[in-house]
Amino acid sequence: MNIETRFGGRREKNIEVFDSTLRDGAQGEGISFSIDDKLNIVKALDYVGVDYIEAGNPGSNPKDLEFFEKIDQSKMHRAKLVAFGSTCRKETMPESDENCASLLSAGTDVVAIFGKCWDLHVTDIIKTSLSENLRMIYDTVKFFKDSGKTVIFDAEHYFDGFKHNPDYAKSALNSAVEAGADRIVLCETNGGCLPDEVESITAETCTAFPNSVVGIHCHNDSGCAAANTMAAVKAGARHIQGTYLGYGERCGNANLSTVMPNLQIKQDYCCVPVKNLERFTRTARWISEIANQSLFKGMPYVGGSAFSHKAGMHIDAVAKESISFEHISPESVGNERRFLMSEVAGRGTVLKKISKIAPELTKNSPEIAEICARVKQLEYEGYSFEAAEASFELLVKKVLGIKKNFFTLNYFKTIVEPEENAFSASAIIKITVGDKTEITAAEGNGPVHALDNALRRVLEGFYPQLGDVHLTDYKVRVLEPQQATGAKVRVLIESADESGSWTTVGVSADVIAASWIALVESVEYKLMKEE
Repeated sequence: MNIETRFGGRREKNIEVFDSTLRDGAQGEGISFSIDDKLNIVKALDYVGVDYIEAGNPGSNPKDLEFFEKIDQSKMHRAKLVAFGSTCRKETMPESDENCASLLSAGTDVVAIFGKCWDLHVTDIIKTSLSENLRMIYDTVKFFKDSGKTVIFDAEHYFDGFKHNPDYAKSALNSAVEAGADRIVLCETNGGCLPDEVESITAETCTAFPNSVVGIHCHNDSGCAAANTMAAVKAGARHIQGTYLGYGERCGNANLSTVMPNLQIKQDYCCVPVKNLERFTRTARWISEIANQSLFKGMPYVGGSAFSHKAGMHIDAVAKESISFEHISPESVGNERRFLMSEVAGRGTVLKKISKIAPELTKNSPEIAEICARVKQLEYEGYSFEAAEASFELLVKKVLGIKKNFFTLNYFKTIVEPEENAFSASAIIKITVGDKTEITAAEGNGPVHALDNALRRVLEGFYPQLGDVHLTDYKVRVLEPQQATGAKVRVLIESADESGSWTTVGVSADVIAASWIALVESVEYKLMKEE
């Protein structure tokens, strides 16, 4: 890919984006991608517009090998798939190295090869000579170039190596460049460097290799991966690596959903086509769902709280002039502004929050006063609408008389029976929809799970759209600890489908009853949203 002409702009303002969610991200704690997960993440990353998708090491495990066999690269619109692996082993030629052979078998046009750039790793970790390591780098890069591949050389531990022995670190890069590497990527593998170090070392390296496209790959062990990536770009790097949501080993990798808008919106670089900026938030939700991870609400740009306002003065200011408390327009990255509801909210906050539901209301409308009164009473009883906006929307529609009754509960019963080292649970539910009554039962890992399964089972016959809804989080908080087992509890349930997530709340002295309230509202919100 010609970096100068990607968007028809100047070379110095074009940035290549290389995503490693499927390889580096998969090394994060709690992350495990199936083959179908990996195929879907490729679609998501291609949709958002990255240049390269590093899809794993076909020589490391059967799953990655099967993925490369299944992926249809011809259906990818923009991104190029990358197979990842190491240089050949010491005292071995690439032609006879199993890892190199597996990289060729992946069938990608691009390969990423990592090699040692810290003399400590060469002598103490892989136990070979400094000259043999340079030979391994040169021969491996040349082998893949002779095979017609685009080669990205990942200079592992480059910054630690540079600080310890700069001449050797640059010699390792030089071996890759002389062998024909298309990109040389400086890897801050330990994640401990600070931005001023990254900027100065990257600048010196760019000066030493003026004819090469230099890249940056940062880990987040000092909390500086995004800042370090931007510092490297400032110093001359034109290829950035990371993972879309910052997933990765230990503290993770540079978060591309943060770095890309920082560079493109704030500093006028070109990372993705301009129209794709509006896809950032949807892509973040998409990938987090596939990874079965809750999207951190406080994540810049794409998090649910990124453009949320609670303080009355802030809300008033944003309503008058959004830039007073928002650094960019939320719509520019596909997110949305949120006014958080709580017992301290005034009529103005309520009015702004429900403007899409009832634009005809004013501050003096009696409905606004009633909504405020209901919110204050319910929050006094233990509800929290700040964290459960779906429940608040249902409350508003009930006050306005426009909440539809989708079904009526006749009764439910949960049964918990002890088993060896565990408890089994089942639930029976009888509901009425229109003039039809149905009864069903289901089992689960506990009474709430059994209730959820039974409710969905009985309702999906009437509302098939519930089939794509699943629970993503379940929280219980004891509101009156001094009351011990007689205390009220607040249950928050987060649900999600392909278009996003929503949270509902229930409060009761009975945890099952509180869970039932939140479960029902979760279903009602989905059905209301579909209508």
